[in-house]
Amino acid sequence: MPNSVVLLNVHANRIDAELQIPLVELQSAWGHAVNDSSARLVERLGPQLRAYLKAHIRPQSPDGRFWTVSVGELTAHESQNPINGVYRELTAQVQMIPPAGDDVRQFTFFYDVVLHQVMTHKILVLVRQDWERGQLAESEPVQVGTISLDIVNNRILPLPISIESGSHWAGFTAMVKLGMQHIAEGTDHLLFLLVLLLPAPLLVIGQRWGRFGGVRYSLKRLLLIVTAFTVGHSITLLAGSLGWVRLPSQPVEILIAVSILVSAAHAVRPLFPGREAWIAAGFGLIHGLAFASTLANLQLDAGPMALSILGFNLGIEFMQVFIILLVIPWLILLSRTQSYRVVRLTGAFLAAVAAMAWVIERITGQTNSLTRGVEQMASYAPYGLGILALIALWLTWRMKRTSQLPVL
Repeated sequence: MPNSVVLLNVHANRIDAELQIPLVELQSAWGHAVNDSSARLVERLGPQLRAYLKAHIRPQSPDGRFWTVSVGELTAHESQNPINGVYRELTAQVQMIPPAGDDVRQFTFFYDVVLHQVMTHKILVLVRQDWERGQLAESEPVQVGTISLDIVNNRILPLPISIESGSHWAGFTAMVKLGMQHIAEGTDHLLFLLVLLLPAPLLVIGQRWGRFGGVRYSLKRLLLIVTAFTVGHSITLLAGSLGWVRLPSQPVEILIAVSILVSAAHAVRPLFPGREAWIAAGFGLIHGLAFASTLANLQLDAGPMALSILGFNLGIEFMQVFIILLVIPWLILLSRTQSYRVVRLTGAFLAAVAAMAWVIERITGQTNSLTRGVEQMASYAPYGLGILALIALWLTWRMKRTSQLPVL
């Protein structure tokens, strides 16, 4: 039989819950034709649904006082299940606030939606997000119990919930790790920056990339580009996380792919010589909006959100700097050799192909073989870095050996 699910998001002074209720079970319990006629369900029966849910959700503090419960957004979903055919589900957003001074982590959960009539029904209760314990919505929910009929006593027993206390430090470190994971898995973000760095060690001669400009010249340009990108994405990460700037995700993701295409073209021939830092900052603003969506979805209070923005951004920077430090020495070595032109053009071409594949995927909403191949190749990045290092060392050794040969 289909079960209901209650996902708890634990905050400092409230719990936001998401209820996932199968409509076939709700119809049996409530008596309304919500499963047989689910079209425009929320528009037709929204107020009655909210009243029904509120009457069957009663969290209670250890001192006996009941919490304030409010039912917010309702959404009806329909999907095809290969076993049972069409499956329809109601999702409800519920806010539960304890009386003043009561602990939000200790309560008895009286909940009998559907179960008060359908005795075979079960409710799975899980914690999806608990920032103070370092548990984020991206991780697997943790089950805290099941509400079902006590067959022996023929009664529905409430679920005692006791969630361990956490700390702001646990939440902060979890966000640092999330930032590191986000940039490590963000192939498109790293590809934009790395391709923009490809020509950074080179001088501009006319309308073409010329010879190696020296170690100091290279490091200065590399540092400017990385810093500008950091400043750009940090601004919109802050603004987007706080809700000051909000754009639909699709155009943001398309622009990120376009930014890779622009950096690839620049790696082939100088489009904006000497202004790479401004381009990195400008496109960094776009990349930051993609980062911000991760934080905005957490729906944290002001204090945890401030720490989360700081921790998440630090995690991004730690991983970004770590990867760049692994790559830069080999780029500088390669850029001193005559073979660097082949390396630069090959890297630009592959990045452009990946960017075009992402643009098509993000416009159509359909994955393609190229983007799947890019993601698969990204998993072998450490081996690619090792090969790049070996090539750089071999070409540098060969260049020095050739320069030491006597002239006949």
